[in-house]
Amino acid sequence: MLKRTVTCGELRKQHSGQTIILNGWVNRRRDLGGLIFADLRDRYGMTQVVFDPEQGKELFAKAHKLGAEDVIAVRGIVRNRPDEAINTEMPTGDIEILANEITILNPAKTLPFLVTDRSTGLEDLRLKYRYLELRTKELQNTIALRHKAAQSVRKFYTDNNFLEIETPFLMKSTPEGARDYLVPSRNHKGRFYALPQSPQTYKQLLMISGFDRYFQIVKCFRDEDLRADRQPEFTQIDVEMTFVEEEDVMECTELMLQRVFKDVIDVDLDLPFPKMSYEEALATYGSDKPDLRFGMKIHTLNTLMAQSEFKVFQAVIGSGGVVAGICVPGGAKFSRKQIDDLTEKARSWGAKGLAFAKVSENGLESGISKFLSAIETKLIRKFDAQAGDIFLFIADEQSVTYPALGNLRQTVAKQLNIISKNIFKPLWVTRFPLVEWSEEDQRYIAVHHPFTSAVPEERQLMKTRLKNVHARAYDVVINGQEIGGGSIRNHTVAMQTEMFDVLGIGKEEAEAKFGFLLDALSFGAPPHGGIALGFDRLVSILCRVDNIRDVIAFPKTTSAASLMDGSPTTVSPQQLKELGIKIV
Repeated sequence: MLKRTVTCGELRKQHSGQTIILNGWVNRRRDLGGLIFADLRDRYGMTQVVFDPEQGKELFAKAHKLGAEDVIAVRGIVRNRPDEAINTEMPTGDIEILANEITILNPAKTLPFLVTDRSTGLEDLRLKYRYLELRTKELQNTIALRHKAAQSVRKFYTDNNFLEIETPFLMKSTPEGARDYLVPSRNHKGRFYALPQSPQTYKQLLMISGFDRYFQIVKCFRDEDLRADRQPEFTQIDVEMTFVEEEDVMECTELMLQRVFKDVIDVDLDLPFPKMSYEEALATYGSDKPDLRFGMKIHTLNTLMAQSEFKVFQAVIGSGGVVAGICVPGGAKFSRKQIDDLTEKARSWGAKGLAFAKVSENGLESGISKFLSAIETKLIRKFDAQAGDIFLFIADEQSVTYPALGNLRQTVAKQLNIISKNIFKPLWVTRFPLVEWSEEDQRYIAVHHPFTSAVPEERQLMKTRLKNVHARAYDVVINGQEIGGGSIRNHTVAMQTEMFDVLGIGKEEAEAKFGFLLDALSFGAPPHGGIALGFDRLVSILCRVDNIRDVIAFPKTTSAASLMDGSPTTVSPQQLKELGIKIV
């Protein structure tokens, strides 16, 4: 075999005259007159190879048979291209290789889609042949960037005295939140391991063990409905520290993210990140993961609208609801059909409808403007609106109005193409409620997880005014995506038991599910806290892509299936018998 001496991306003018060997894939072949040109590709780049019949008929005959994605080895001489043939779009565009020997290592059959153009294959087809899609320039760059980000994360935490410690993948099932993936035990028939939704209890045990600074880039598993930013198996940057307050964890995380953005895409993040309470985020952006790259803030309008003549709004206000709105710059150009489409979207988000009023040089017009004449000037001033803008209003219960407007804000911003992918706006969202009521379970559940500590000065309210208790929790958000969340933990048996009590987890259930942790807390557990960051989501932001499937080498579909290898699959009756399992 002709073993490569250089890669397809490193040759330049200074190598002219050298005899080299290249190995790679045929990206493209062109027959031009009496010469054949082939672009040879590997992950380092691409080099043009020239086949001249004067170098031998057998060589030229082999070159004539070359097809896309054939794997070949070529020996040849580096030479400068003529001035008119220089390709300024290729780093190797100043040179080419005059081939004098070729070996076809493995011919490729007809491709299901073009590796040079992902759009020639639908997503399901590309996922079936994911190993081919991974050859594309986009995904080659993405996977390389992911590696670079992981190395930056590891170096930061290593430089700051953290230890990377592995935790088990086969663990006890303690379902809270998403469903566990269960693994049957052959040695203990009828019993199951669970794949970890996160290493939460293990990292707390590491703190109790005296390892005061831990991190891990770790796989986690959740059996939940999927979407663009979810996968059944995902990667997490897991961090825990002892003797810390919220500010310590947040500051450390900011410094890590600042380094990663600088190392990987040469972007400087300003520190410290701004902070916003959960309540403020909902009331201003309609989301607990606000996108700060554009304006269109939500304004609550109860006081103003109570002075209007619009009885629909007055009725909502009178029943304890909320009237709020956004001002869309340039939105007055929206057609009636566009507004009707937005109204249907608002209804799909739970709102009863959508009201609007356009801003003109003469004030408000169209929509419900005739009912707003008494407050027109105040309304325009409140939003700092300009002629050509449009007001969009929703009136409903608070739990409907703000989220619906938050969705509307995002939808309109995408339609107007005003969200830049080259701007990065991080922030912290803090002061989350400790618990929320679950209609499905008919009990309180933890907003974050059951090991999160309550704000110290509010702990006495846990038995009397539970809804008013805030958690010592914090989420880091970048460009409208929750990148990570963490909290200060319950570090005493009394604190943890109190939390189990409000969640309706009795003594027997707590002992059965979390007895090992309660036992560990009784042996001198230090105060501790940490954070877990979604590594896939972080990489998708660094790569400026919308779907985390594009930054994972072998992702699953939205139905948690792998089209490439066909998993999940059935197993043999013998395997089931060994595990003591029957399929019902």
